[in-house]
Parts: sequence; C-alpha cells; structure tokens
Amino acid sequence: MPFSPMLAVNEIKAVAAVAMTLFDRAASSLLLFFTQAHPMLRVVCFFIAWVGCWLPIAIAIALAINWHPPKPLAAEQKLPLLASLYLIAPILLWGIAGVEGGSFSTYGLPPNPVVLVSLGLGFGLAVISLVVIFGIEWALGWISWQQSNWRQLKSVWLPTLLLGLWIGGTEELIFRGFLLNSLMGGGFKEASAVSAEMLVKPTATLWVAAAISSLIFAVLHLVWEIRETLPQIPGLWLMGMVLVLARLCEVGDLGLAWGLHAGWIWGLASIEAAGLIKYTGNASVWITGLAGKPLAGAVGILCLLGTAAVVWIMELNLLASVSEKFY
Repeated sequence: MPFSPMLAVNEIKAVAAVAMTLFDRAASSLLLFFTQAHPMLRVVCFFIAWVGCWLPIAIAIALAINWHPPKPLAAEQKLPLLASLYLIAPILLWGIAGVEGGSFSTYGLPPNPVVLVSLGLGFGLAVISLVVIFGIEWALGWISWQQSNWRQLKSVWLPTLLLGLWIGGTEELIFRGFLLNSLMGGGFKEASAVSAEMLVKPTATLWVAAAISSLIFAVLHLVWEIRETLPQIPGLWLMGMVLVLARLCEVGDLGLAWGLHAGWIWGLASIEAAGLIKYTGNASVWITGLAGKPLAGAVGILCLLGTAAVVWIMELNLLASVSEKFY
C-alpha cells in the first residue's frame, strides 16, 4: 500500500485528540481532588510533589559538591541545595493556583505596590527588634561587640539581604500562604478568605490552622540541621504564629509577614557572618540562646513576644476601623 501523507496527518490528529482528551480528564480529576480532598491530604500531596520534583536535582547537586548523608552540610554546600529547593516551590504553587483558576493573590501576594510598603514596614520592625534585644544584652554585659569585625559587614550585608528577601518570601508564600489557606479547608479559593471579617470574628479554624502550619514550619527546619535546630523548635513555632498574626493584620496579605521574616534573617545572618558579637558567658545559654541561636533562648522568645505586641497594637487599630464596617 503506497504511503499517503494525508493518512499520516489524520493519524497524528487522531492521536493528538486522544492525548488532549486524556489530559483534560487528568486535569479535571486533579481539580476535583484539590477541591474535595481533606486539607491535610492536600498538604501532604504538596510536600510529596515538592520533594519529588526536587530530589533528582538534589542528587545531582550532592554528587557535584561531593556530599552524601549523613555527612554534615557545610554552609557553601547547603546554599545550592537550598536554592534549588526554593526555586521549585513557587513554580509548583503557581501551577496549583492555576489549576484552581487563581494566582499568588490567593496566597496573599497580590500584584499591588502596597505589599512592598508593608514589606518595608515589616523589615524595619524586625531590624528594630533585633537592635533592642542585642542592645539590652550588651548593656547587661551578656555580649560584647567585636569592633574589628565591623568592616566585614560591608561584604556580607547585601548577599544576606537578598538571601533574606528570597527565603523569607518563599517561606511565607508556602507556610503562611498556601499551607494556612489549605488547612482552613474549603478549597484554595474559598480558603483564601483570610479577610477583614476574621479580625472581628476570628474563628477556631483559623487558629488551629495557624498552630498546625507553624508546627510544620518549625519541624521542617530540622531537615538541614537537627542538633542546633531542635532547641529552636518552640521559638520557630512562636515565630510562625507571630507571622500569621502579621498576615491577619494585613487582612490576608503577606507583605508585613514577609518583611518581618526577611528582616530577622538578614539581621541574624549578617551578625553571624561578620562575627559582630561574642557571648561573654555572664548569662545562662538558656537566656541568650543555646549554641548562640537567639531562638533557642529566652531572649529570642522575648523578641518575638515584643514584636507580636507591636503587631497586635497595629491589628487593634485596624480592628477599630473594620468593626465599623461589620457592625
């Protein structure tokens, strides 16, 4: 039988039509799953998909940098692994939001310049909180400033700033955005209703979701370092709760929470990288922080509580204006 170009074209069209039909059915099934599945199941599936997409890349990077578990990760080895992991998450969340017919606005990051204003406000508040806490420690003789290392700050402040903005933004999008929305249930669109009404009538669902998402946020930090991170788990959980409060204060937007998160990362990373402080040993490590980590001590907890108080005052001011709308 002679070859017919028209017949080959028709066969290709038929195969393409079948493939498109199967794709449409798969997309519809995926949409149905995400809208009807239990919130915790959606969360678990997200993390499985995230790790599944990242694992081949992580293996290639691990081979390239000559690292294998359970060998400890050096700082220069951790960065490429962290970068690849955090590059995948926003892409995955963008895809999930697209399946639902939404966007990053669903998770609290609308394309609005006001978010950048809130980001700057949160960043400034975080830096001020660190200045106050370390200033108190210095006044009490618990730390000493290493004057000779101040010049090193010039070479580290910009990289740590960019790192803080990137990590802070990504983690807020995941944990205070997608995760908090999902745990509140009702599908992604409906779950995005972290709204002004919640300031007036906060629901138990919101605070349960906040507690669970903050716990997941804290525990997942153990992936990179168990020994140093384990004492920080209570502090990390409280940090997550403060950042949820910051999102509430912004009526669902993540600008303030992103700024706080980025500011804390930038401040602490810059101080550590430049070696600006030295603990004198005049106070217990349970006060200043185990292994020099403020979140593993009373000082770090006090810093978070103080920040929460400021955010709460901001929320009360918003509450007064919102109450007039609902009553």
